[in-house]
Amino acid sequence: MEQSLLLPRLRADHGLILASPFITYAHASGWRRCHSSSFSSLKIQSQLRPMSVVSGPLSTIRCAVTETSVYSKESTETVDLDWDNLGFGLVPTDYMYKMKCTQNGIFTEGELLRYGPIELSPSSGVLNYGQGLFEGLKAYRKEDGSILLFRPEENALRMRKGAERMCMPAPSVEKFVDAVKLTVLANKRWVPPTGKGSLYIRPLLIGSGAVLGLSPAPEYTFLIFVSPVGNYFKEGLAPVNLLVENEFHRAAPGGTGGVKTIGNYASVLKAQKKAKENGFSDVLYLDSTHKKYLEEVSSCNIFVVKNKVISTPEVKGTILPGITRKSIIDVALGQGYQVEERAVSVDEVLDADEVFCTGTAVVVTPVGSITFLGRRVEYGNKGVGAVSQELYSELTRLQMGLLEDKMGWTMKLN
Repeated sequence: MEQSLLLPRLRADHGLILASPFITYAHASGWRRCHSSSFSSLKIQSQLRPMSVVSGPLSTIRCAVTETSVYSKESTETVDLDWDNLGFGLVPTDYMYKMKCTQNGIFTEGELLRYGPIELSPSSGVLNYGQGLFEGLKAYRKEDGSILLFRPEENALRMRKGAERMCMPAPSVEKFVDAVKLTVLANKRWVPPTGKGSLYIRPLLIGSGAVLGLSPAPEYTFLIFVSPVGNYFKEGLAPVNLLVENEFHRAAPGGTGGVKTIGNYASVLKAQKKAKENGFSDVLYLDSTHKKYLEEVSSCNIFVVKNKVISTPEVKGTILPGITRKSIIDVALGQGYQVEERAVSVDEVLDADEVFCTGTAVVVTPVGSITFLGRRVEYGNKGVGAVSQELYSELTRLQMGLLEDKMGWTMKLN
């Protein structure tokens, strides 16, 4: 049988299905492993998540996990990577998480599997009608070796909102966050050292059930995989150059621009590809109605600074409510800045003192120039603006546990 790390299902008699003389499980302080002979009770302690390593014929063992277990070797050994040169590309890790939901809207118990391909019907809802959502969040390693998550419950809530728009069931906030914790702990050795990057976490919710006519899928799959990453833009914290797109539009009123559905991103590829071929970092989109108000960049939100006032397009259904966007607004307000969420015209951005982007992947990225209809405007003499630098430093220090978290945004795993 293919080796995998599974969440065992409880039998009616509270026994565990095990397939190895050892049991590996997720504890609040990390992964632990012990021999089955150390178990004697007939019930499982509620604060633990027992897991079995499948490696041979199944047998039934009744047991309770004890506190005398030790960490499993794989979850604590280090990974030999060039941490100083991490880009934003996929680095396959050890485990991924999988959980299914049928038409009754109830998700089954999830399981951790070795990272790899998944099986889908050719007529699945996600392949035929694009019924899918994704999220993105990060885990950071503190200087003491512990790991922090940044606002995972916000990602869970956003996925639930998107699922409602896409006629999909979604995991509860508790199940979402527990699954994220479990996946990160299983791949703990892939979390970069402090200051060298982060572990990017990608939850997916897809219509995996088979359909032919246009309708919601009869089955859904929730997946999580992770990858260590560095900077999203190759420039790092150096300013990026944006092209304002006036032909293609990312979203329209009444559409799905305000949720993180997979189709939103496929539609920007053509304009983005053309822009990059002409030396730009990315594309800044305008609204599809008036064609004069800023919306967002391909995968991040936009902020404009003028006379120490920070402005960003308001969220009205066509702009993704970014979690980093929301966090930066609160951080800026805490630093004494005036922040406005409103319609921001393209003329205003061309007259701004400073412009920056925000997102899970890009964090806070300064904009060095914006080009619109052949007119190129540069900001801060191609340098990192003072506001961008201040907000970037404040947010990243908080995410990495270098500042006291007065907001209650970080979640410590171990």
